[in-house]
Amino acid sequence: MVESWLIEVVKGIGRVFLNPLLYWVFLLMTLVGYRRIKRDRLNFGVKVFNLFSEWKDTWLASMLFGLFISLLMVGVGFVFSYETLILLSVVVILLSLFLRFGLLSASYSIGITYLLLLLMPTVMEYQTLINKGLFSEANFTGLSILMGLFLIFEAQQLRKTDRNETFPELIRSSRGAWIGQHRIKKLSVIPFFTLVPAGLITPFAPYWPYITIGGEAYSLILIPFLIGFEHLVKGSLPHEAGVRIAKAVFVLALLVTAIAIGSVFISWLSIVAIVVGIIGREIINYRHRIQDNGNQPYFRQVDNGLQILSIIPGSPADRLNILIGEMITKVNGQKVSTEKQFYEALQETGAFFKMEVIDDAGEVRFVQSALYEGDHHELGLIFITKPYRNK
Repeated sequence: MVESWLIEVVKGIGRVFLNPLLYWVFLLMTLVGYRRIKRDRLNFGVKVFNLFSEWKDTWLASMLFGLFISLLMVGVGFVFSYETLILLSVVVILLSLFLRFGLLSASYSIGITYLLLLLMPTVMEYQTLINKGLFSEANFTGLSILMGLFLIFEAQQLRKTDRNETFPELIRSSRGAWIGQHRIKKLSVIPFFTLVPAGLITPFAPYWPYITIGGEAYSLILIPFLIGFEHLVKGSLPHEAGVRIAKAVFVLALLVTAIAIGSVFISWLSIVAIVVGIIGREIINYRHRIQDNGNQPYFRQVDNGLQILSIIPGSPADRLNILIGEMITKVNGQKVSTEKQFYEALQETGAFFKMEVIDDAGEVRFVQSALYEGDHHELGLIFITKPYRNK
């Protein structure tokens, strides 16, 4: 038995290289990163974040969560057909063609896959080109449980939104002035094992596999599943909005998971879980937009200083722990309220500078340092000004 499991683990890892999602994710990240960098250069005249920043700091959490999902899928015995996994991969790729990570929430990718599988048997009856029984076997309970679990991961990633690692943009306000907004977005690749029919693995207990679609022997397959989120924020600090959204997504995840587990005993509850997941995620998105649009723009030009819209990673400002949303009022003893005044005051003392910064609580703190060779000549600070292309 041990030998059979080892063989199937190796084969399962090998099968991941046949999944187009593995290759598509690199192309997707390149396209999204290139578009963002192009927008940054038009807005700020400089690249703010690196090409794959939407992927940054997700690997450890993704691997650990993938391990947890794998142990659950294999330990309890969740069996999915090859057709289900192929359809899920196709749905994820099609949703990602819009280059919007918000569409890669499990609510949408797994939800749409579930609904397609529900409709496929009826659709297949009206064609003669493909085997009519191709999508006849689907583990609906397993899909609904997966949705709930992946929503928990999504909430966790949203909660971890770092203050200085959201993506800045410039837009026109309703009054025609230039203001700043931030885009909270991340993409995670979660590799997990699941069981598929036909293979060397045979049941090792009377209850196993617990949620199956039939068969007497099974094999393993490694799936590189994509999870993403994307939200625009202009009425508050982005990391605070991320925490608020995360709490709502976590509550939704618990509700979906509870209903999905209930479908083990009452099968039709799986579609209830899926509908709740899709509609619930849409409600969360809608409530965030309404609340955010109802607030006064947080990042805006003021008369008594310069508000920091973003920090370039690895720059002097980043090393000095300056935060987005803070206000610079003085540089080397001179009051500043425009970008021109800031850089003129900065250059007066050569290789040393001192700034007065107002934090979130309205308290003044002093930031001072030397400028070293190779440092960003503008300290790595991004302000709210007219876009670079219009200057």
